[in-house]
Amino acid sequence: MRMPLVLAIALLLAGCGLTPDKPVRPTLYDFGPQPVAAAGAAPAGAPLVLDDIDPSGSLDTSALLYRLAYADPHQLRPYALARWSAPPAQLIRQRLREQIGRDRAVIDAGAAAALARRSGQSPHVLRVELEEFSHQFDSQAQSKGVVRLRCTLLENTAGGERLIAQRSFASEQPAPTPDAPGGVRALAAATDAAARDIAAWLKQQR
Repeated sequence: MRMPLVLAIALLLAGCGLTPDKPVRPTLYDFGPQPVAAAGAAPAGAPLVLDDIDPSGSLDTSALLYRLAYADPHQLRPYALARWSAPPAQLIRQRLREQIGRDRAVIDAGAAAALARRSGQSPHVLRVELEEFSHQFDSQAQSKGVVRLRCTLLENTAGGERLIAQRSFASEQPAPTPDAPGGVRALAAATDAAARDIAAWLKQQR
């Protein structure tokens, strides 16, 4: 009886050693907290409708993407153990909404319709296309966050939408480290810079 018992214990211990490791879950990232703006007067600009941002096909994902520009600039690759907490288009829209909201009220389509019925004027609509959003490596040691957005400002009229202005915005910020956390910081900084440029551009439109 002793030998079977010893054998059973040995097999049990071996089985424990053969148990596969738990799968490693990707780390989730966002842009972090937006810097708090200094208190001031209420936004004085005309209300604006900010549509959902339209991502290109390859960017319609929560994957954190990088590009080896020095080896194959045409290929986007996902980090295996890093993901965004939401699709980048949603994160960018929230950041853009916060930045534009410092100068004017940013409202949805329902509020815009109510405002139009009450005042007879329809707020302008901002549509944004996300064309590039990646951690780009210019070499193995140097990298940057690259963001490209195409903005279209429209006016709703009785005859349909009228184009007011259109412009593309590109922003690049160096990554502090050549890895996923460094790419996240660079892309967050590049997004904030692009949001400031878009808000300044909107101020120039009449």
